[in-house]
Amino acid sequence: MVDKDGLAARLIVEHDRNEKFRPFAAASGIGSLDDSYAVQERYVSLLKPRCGAPIGYKIGLTSQRMQTMCGIGHPIAGVVLADRLHHSGARLATADYGRMGLEFEIAVRMASDLPTGGPAWTPETIAEHVAGVCAAIEIVDDRTADYAELDVLSLVADNSWNGGVVLSAFRSNWPALDAVSGTVSRNGTEIDRGHGRDVLGHPFAPLAWIANALAAKGQSLRAGEIVMTGSLVTTRFPTESESYRFELEGIGAVELNVTAAAA
Repeated sequence: MVDKDGLAARLIVEHDRNEKFRPFAAASGIGSLDDSYAVQERYVSLLKPRCGAPIGYKIGLTSQRMQTMCGIGHPIAGVVLADRLHHSGARLATADYGRMGLEFEIAVRMASDLPTGGPAWTPETIAEHVAGVCAAIEIVDDRTADYAELDVLSLVADNSWNGGVVLSAFRSNWPALDAVSGTVSRNGTEIDRGHGRDVLGHPFAPLAWIANALAAKGQSLRAGEIVMTGSLVTTRFPTESESYRFELEGIGAVELNVTAAAA
């Protein structure tokens, strides 16, 4: 039997100490994603007093390469908490994370509660329930994990490594998201570029996935909730004080200032 409360409390301590991430699912009796999400739920409940109420979700493993590496055939999800929401221009310190990673994404805000009991959601049917989209940076904390031994069950239990989000202003109209280009700049110099199609073909594909995953649990996305749809480019791990800008063509840009402790 999985000690969900004990594992959740252990995750709190490990994060407070910025301890290295080590896979723990097998040794803890976690044998399925259902177990992992049950631990995640307990962990998030312990985070609420310090990080605020849930305001949405992050979606991870939105590329075939990452899914193959983790031995899974679909994305994973984590919960975004209110006090971990930052706005463009925010300044965050690497010292507050085991290892800060930055992922550059398209975020959506839901216009309405999704009705339950209907057919499975598709990218096309869920589109009418989206109120706005924006440029976003997800803060991930992988706590210097060894990716050679990455365990998706442990990753999910650890809230899929979400450490926060940084958002630009939402737009209520947008161009074709699969064709939208996203440009990442560091200290004013472009370092990477991707497109909306790099997340499972279209950002609304992972959005439909999480809607269906929640529906299977008798839950649904709610009006006003934010969903991070997955990174268009490779994760970046800042080690120095620097500024990042992520611009989505025809949508807007989000900026983040990273402060690193002097060596």
